[in-house]
Parts: sequence; C-alpha cells; structure tokens
Amino acid sequence: MAAHMRRRLRKGATTTAIAAAAVAALAASQAPAATLADGSAGSGDPKAAGEDTASGETDGAATGNSPYYTDLPPLVTPDRPGSSSGLPAAGSAEAGIPASVLAAYKQAERTVATTDPSCRLPWQLLAAIGKVESGQARGGRVDANGTASPRILGPALNGQGFALIKDTDGGAYDGDAVHDRAVGPMQFIPSTWASWGQDANGDGRKDPNNIYDAALAAGRYLCANDRDLALAADLDQAVLSYNRSTEYLRTVRSWYSYYQRGTHEIPDGTGTLPSTPSTPTPSPRPGTGSGPSATPSPSPSPSKPGGKPSPDPTKPGGGGSTSPTPKPPTPKPTPPSETFGSLENAGTGPLRATAGQAFDERVSVRARNALGAPLAKVPVTFTVTGGTGTLFAGGKKTVMVRTGADGTATAPELQAGEKAGEFTVTAVAGTGRPRTLTYAATVTARQADAIARTDEKALVAAPGEKFADAVTVEATYKDAAAAGVAVTATMVKDRLGVIDNDKGPYFKDADGEPVRTLTGLTTDDEGQLRLPEIFADDNEGTYLLRLTTEGGASVVIELTVKATEETTPEEPAPGGTTAPEPAETPDATEPPAATKP
Repeated sequence: MAAHMRRRLRKGATTTAIAAAAVAALAASQAPAATLADGSAGSGDPKAAGEDTASGETDGAATGNSPYYTDLPPLVTPDRPGSSSGLPAAGSAEAGIPASVLAAYKQAERTVATTDPSCRLPWQLLAAIGKVESGQARGGRVDANGTASPRILGPALNGQGFALIKDTDGGAYDGDAVHDRAVGPMQFIPSTWASWGQDANGDGRKDPNNIYDAALAAGRYLCANDRDLALAADLDQAVLSYNRSTEYLRTVRSWYSYYQRGTHEIPDGTGTLPSTPSTPTPSPRPGTGSGPSATPSPSPSPSKPGGKPSPDPTKPGGGGSTSPTPKPPTPKPTPPSETFGSLENAGTGPLRATAGQAFDERVSVRARNALGAPLAKVPVTFTVTGGTGTLFAGGKKTVMVRTGADGTATAPELQAGEKAGEFTVTAVAGTGRPRTLTYAATVTARQADAIARTDEKALVAAPGEKFADAVTVEATYKDAAAAGVAVTATMVKDRLGVIDNDKGPYFKDADGEPVRTLTGLTTDDEGQLRLPEIFADDNEGTYLLRLTTEGGASVVIELTVKATEETTPEEPAPGGTTAPEPAETPDATEPPAATKP
C-alpha cells in the first residue's frame, strides 16, 4: 500500500499543461470535455508537454507519428454523463462500434487484466485510439477472423511531410521494401510490431491487420513501464507514446470520454468513417482513397527563378540549345503480391524414425506474400543439423526446393542415421531479412519385440572353469530379424532383473577383470548376437543371465556351476594280472541248488 501511495504521489506531481490545453481545445470545438483525473494530464515527459514532435522523428512512437483522423465526437453525448451502459442500435451512429472490433477491445481488456492487473486498462481507451487511427478498422471491414480486408496501410514514412523511417521488415507487413508504413487497425509501424506483436486469436500468427492481435498488442504497449492507466498522468503518457502530438492526445481523450458515456454494438462493415486526416496531408495515389491508407506522391520541384540554361557541351563554345538535367528514377516499391511476407509450417507432423529407417514425414513449408496469399517460385533451403547421421535422400545435408503454385515446398525424404538422438531441420527463405523455421526431429534406437536363444543346450561349467558352449541369441521385430539392435547382458538374482548378482558366472573386460554386466552389444545383419566367453567362479549353483533389448524384449538364461563326478580306477592284482572278481554270494533266502545223489 505504501508503495502504491508513493507511486500515486509521484504520478500526481507532474505538469498540468496538457490538461489545460486539452480542455481548452475541446471547449473550443464544442466536443465533450475529457475527464482528467487528479486534476493533471501531464506525463512528466518534456516531449509530452511541449509542441508536436517534428515530422522527421519518431522518438519511439508506436505509429511512427503517422497521420491520424482528427474528427471529434458529436456535441451530443451518447448517454448521460458517467454511464457506460450499452445503448440500443438506434443510438448515435458515432457511438456504434462494429461487433468484431468491440469484441477485440473487450477481450484485450480481460487479457491484460489477468496478466497485468495493476495497469487497469480500459477497453474504451483502445476504442478511442482505434477510432482515431483507422476509424474502427474502416467501420469494421474485417473478415470472420477479425482481419481487415483489404489490409490497412498508412502512407510511406519517407520524410516528405511525415517521419523518415527506412524499411525495417523487408516489406513483410507493409509491402514496402523502401520505407516503413503504419499497418493495421491500430497502425503499428513494423519495427514496433516486431517487439509488441501478439497472437490474440490463437491462429498461430501475429498479424497487425487482425483486430484481435492488434488490440492486445496496443493494450500491452500502453501498459508498458508499469503504467497505471487509472491515473490521468499515466494515461496521457501512454497515449503520447503512441503518437507524440498534443493534438493527438486531445483527440484521443475526447473519444475516450465519449465512449465512456456509452456505446452500442453495430454489425461489422457498417461503422461511420472519419473524414478529416491530420496535417500535412499527402496527395493520394489514384484509386487509393484518402486518410491513413493513402499513399503520398512527391510534389514536382518548381523551377528556380532566374536560372540560366545549361550550355550544350556537344557544341562549340558550349552554347546552343539546352537539355534538362534528368531526374533519377524514383524507386517503386515491390507490389505486395510479389513481396515475400512469411514462412510457415505447411502441416509437417512429428519427425521420428528408427535408426537406419526412412522418416514417414517430410518437412513442408509454405511461403506467403505480404498480403498473406501463397507465393510461388520462392527458393527454400533445407538443412539437417545434428550428430545422428541423418541425411536427405541422396546423402545430402542441404537441399534447395522452390515453392509451387500453392506456395509450398517439401524437402526430400529423410533417412535416419545409425545413432539415436535428436537433430534439427532448418528451412530458410528470403533475402535481406530471411525467414527461418526450425523443426525438431528424433532418431530412436533400433528395437526388437522378441529375443530368444538359438538352441536349448544346457549351459554347465565346473567351478573356476569357463563354459564350453557359447550363448547365441536372435532378436526379432514383428517376426522379422532385427539387425543393429542394442542388447544388454546382466547376471541377476531374479528373472525380472531387479537384483544384480555379485557372484557366480561372469564375463571379462578388456583388462581381463571380471564383470557381470555388458553393454554396447549389437545384433548382426541377421539379428543374431553371440555373447563373449562366460567364466565360472568357485561358487556352485544355478545362476541367471538376463538379456534385454532396446524396445523392452528380454530373455533369461540358466547357467549351472557344479563339479564333475569322479570315478575310481581298478587296482591290478599281484604279478601284474588283474584279480578275478569274487563269485557272487548266493542269497541266503534262496534254497540251495539240488545236488546229485
């Protein structure tokens, strides 16, 4: 609370010069006076309280100080003072705001209230700026998605009556590769949009010609620098940051006050268009109309009074007829239909493949011109970057493909390398200010869904000896031999492999030391794997060897360690002969054999 009070005191201590000027101007025009809270409208910025900024400077203004409409609200307010309730459709035409435009302003207010509640952005301020900048998107001429159609462009900011701003976007937003122009219903210059652009309608694009995107961008821009727009000083500073002109501030303030008294929704495309642009007014090109979307044409240079004709150097004495000095040709901006605007994903799905296999998906992009239409014949360079060994078909890491009539370019098929891991595919198009898209891709290790021994012979060894028979297994995937599958072999105490065994059979490492786990084993081209030699220690018993594959298949093999049975050799009789075996003793239970008498 103390910090808030200090902020309020600091904001309230600024100059009242603008407030007085605004009230005086509004009174003179008979427009409704804007309410200036706290008795101050000053911004604390020397440029805010002074005269209009020179036309050749932008000084960070969102619009580049481009022209705007100076029409003021009607004398009769739409509702009683202090009311902000909606009005019926029969209300004043000036109070009507097109449905999509009004929805965008209110959506922006709700969004900012969630992300920056201390700003206290009122949607009526966005409406006031939208009215002054573009006549509410030319009376609500927007499509179903809220995008102005045709797009709204201010005149070229070429320094001829306006600020001089050389091209910053390659014509992507404004279709002008020579100078910047203010773009869209909220009239952002491209460099400002690059920093503040928003995607408020969730279509994946930040489009300054979309009223939802532009309204949210304007709201966030006005809230910059921790402004509290419920404070008059902060509100004035925000408006002046949009266009550094005291006349602009007065005009926006008057519409803000007007809309606070009440508005109503009207159908898109039926709004009232303003008619009076700010000065200086450039001469519009034929067929482009007037106002902020008009394009200035340079005035012809007048002849210098008293000037002497230049001598013809081709004639003796330099006399004779004269020829006018040719003027350098004026560069013509590239038509928007031919200007590269954006590069976007053309529906590429997840890029995943098993090592050594071909990817099912192919990387596809779409190029659009400055008007958002597909652009053909644009060269797109695709590059694979990463350590998996993945390449395009033909063994290339970089390929170039031109877009077709639908603006799409599809890279060749990707062939996964042998090393599992992640890599990227980058698509680059455009010159000067190239557009780039990056796709993440993954190579997974070869997998097996089954593994088994190739024979069933018992594996037995005596203590301290090695097992005479080798262990050979075969891995398969969907009943086919699985080549190149990683296998891990571990001596375990249980069939699930939860507990490793630290005694019994073992392998040997490169130094001849006992190890009971082997990694890095791989099946051959036929899916088979022959394990290294296995040795037994001095502990007799039955032990378990568990083999697992990438993919989760496993097999458990029994290893038996036991001593061999020994037999006692026969001893020779004295004299070197073997003693005869003793006669069998008759069974006492049997009767004696009969004898002859």
